Amino acid sequence: MPSKNPKPEDYELLFSGNTEDTFRLGLTITKKTLKLYTDFYSSDILIASPLGLRMIIGAEGEEDRDYDFLASIELLILDQADVFLMQNWDHLLHILDHFHLQPKKTHGTDFSRVRTWAANGWSKYYRFIINKKCQNYVGKVIVDNHCETGSIQQVILQVPQLFHRFTATSPLSSVDARFEYFIKEILPKQRDPLMNHTLIYVPSYFDFVRLRNYFKKEDISFDGKIARARDMFFHTEAHFLLYSERVHFFRRFRIKGIRHLIFYQPPTYPHFYSEMCNLMQESNQNKYGGSSCNMSVSTLYSKYDLQRTSAVLGAERLARVAASDKSVHMFVTGDK
Repeated sequence: MPSKNPKPEDYELLFSGNTEDTFRLGLTITKKTLKLYTDFYSSDILIASPLGLRMIIGAEGEEDRDYDFLASIELLILDQADVFLMQNWDHLLHILDHFHLQPKKTHGTDFSRVRTWAANGWSKYYRFIINKKCQNYVGKVIVDNHCETGSIQQVILQVPQLFHRFTATSPLSSVDARFEYFIKEILPKQRDPLMNHTLIYVPSYFDFVRLRNYFKKEDISFDGKIARARDMFFHTEAHFLLYSERVHFFRRFRIKGIRHLIFYQPPTYPHFYSEMCNLMQESNQNKYGGSSCNMSVSTLYSKYDLQRTSAVLGAERLARVAASDKSVHMFVTGDK
């Protein structure tokens, strides 16, 4: 990790060492030994990355593809599944769709050892897996991570933090409802010359592309090159800066010149909220870019974002906010 520009602790823990994301390894366990790099069809344990398996499974229509070894999986462990989301979640979904399909070949199987329920095609009902893909006959268990304080407590800057609640009828409709609320209620106010140096933090890449296209259509200042965009933003040549969560996850840029911060949606990682807010401190500001008295943080959320919002606000604050009839709530550093 760089010593001149150190990264946050969680970043260094995740990205230190070998970060190769295309790997697959078969393990066979015997009475006295553990064999490495064994053939998948004779392995007891498979350790692999989503991309590593995706390259073997292939896509529909490809001749050289193999997924029969996924027919006998009984236990699936997704280690750090949030990282898969930041890479490409489609790889994981593609793999899950190929679990417990009818094998095309026998692959030297000893049929005397095949369980009856597996031969009947019932393997998926005995598999332990994740929500929406789980069909286990004993059901499932959900563990709720109860957040008492929330990452808002880690914000060291005295700045008003506004939480805007918009109405949505379903998780799917919330995508369009969020966009409409943003362009009608938030963006017109932020276009004011006094509201320059506005960074828009977007967790979903699909939302990021949608906003980018809208900005281009409306001829709002936009530059696609990272270094130039950051420089223009700091020197007041660009009013807005679109910033995706994926970029922050992999690069952790120290964006300078932020005076107004908009979270298009509560961040996937709650500590990203305090990280971004703390970038607004005076040492990162352009002294000609505005006044420290004119700064704000705004977050858009709906009832379908309450889990993320709870991780930011904390359970007690969220309970008060959710029970209120008001759609906008403001907090400042030190509030309880």
